[in-house]
Amino acid sequence: MRTLKYIGRRLLVLVPQLFLISIVTFTLVRMLPGDPARLELGPLAPEEGVELLRHQLRLDEPLPQQYIAYLQRLLQGDFGRSWVNSSSVAQDLLVRAPATLELITAGMLIVLVIMVPIALLSASPSRGWLARATRRVSFGYGLLAGALPDFWLGLVLIFVFFSVLGWAPGPEGRLAILDLPPARVTGFYVVDALLAGNFDTFESALSHLALPAVTLAFVYGGPIFKMVRASMEAALRSDYTIYAEGLGLPRRTVLLWAMRNAAPPAVVVTGVVAGYLLGGAVLIETVFNLNGIGRYAVQSITTADYAPIQGFVLVAAVFTVMVNLIVDLLQFMIDPRVSARAS
Repeated sequence: MRTLKYIGRRLLVLVPQLFLISIVTFTLVRMLPGDPARLELGPLAPEEGVELLRHQLRLDEPLPQQYIAYLQRLLQGDFGRSWVNSSSVAQDLLVRAPATLELITAGMLIVLVIMVPIALLSASPSRGWLARATRRVSFGYGLLAGALPDFWLGLVLIFVFFSVLGWAPGPEGRLAILDLPPARVTGFYVVDALLAGNFDTFESALSHLALPAVTLAFVYGGPIFKMVRASMEAALRSDYTIYAEGLGLPRRTVLLWAMRNAAPPAVVVTGVVAGYLLGGAVLIETVFNLNGIGRYAVQSITTADYAPIQGFVLVAAVFTVMVNLIVDLLQFMIDPRVSARAS
């Protein structure tokens, strides 16, 4: 019951948050340089035609009136239409969102399945060869993580693994040029190909996803890696761990207790990084030619296309808010101090 009340209170906060985000986004987008009507019709279009289009797009109205009309459409699920290709922004986002979510999910899986266990092993006081090797790896990764730009690392990986070694496909999108997408179920090509039993498409989708996901995980997984290692080291050196070892409790039990006490700060950092992954996907999608919402936003910015930019920011805001909500719920469940304060 306490959990439901906590979720209800958090959901009530989402409405004013999204409302304020929509106001700020709408205002800032209108401050972008360039006249959308002129950009759509071209530099040689007559001024009368440009003024007519500006009137049709309601760009000649005061900003408050423009925002009210935008909010009315938004409440009906209408994100507007692109002024460049006249397509529905909502439909464009639905088509492109799975590519971005697949990239983010793959990157986070690499962090959780590979990098977090390495961080836990490197925090162990053991003097075995595995612990020593992971400590050396963590030291080197700690120096590089956060210092390498994501787009630069992506270009380096393309050069090494595609141009030099030939182990990975080039930046040609989510599939090879001659491959057909699998039947859409989830929108994730890797999952949909498996569901369809098309293993050739599965292999192609997985190989095209590998380098972008590794780039995303390497650059943005650094804070998670460092926090997990630092929290685990502090937990293993704490008084309760030393006391538990002195009582002769099994090593596995002591490690599980230490991991639980190290989890809350690591969960918080993981949530923060997950929010940043959507921003990181923008450049990575551009480098690897992935047709996701990040690349869609970049193309819209270059053409001063208001509606797609606003749609992307709102989707990013909802994504970030939902990630924060999930993190708060995890904190509520694993940390008794949080649940005590919330009750």
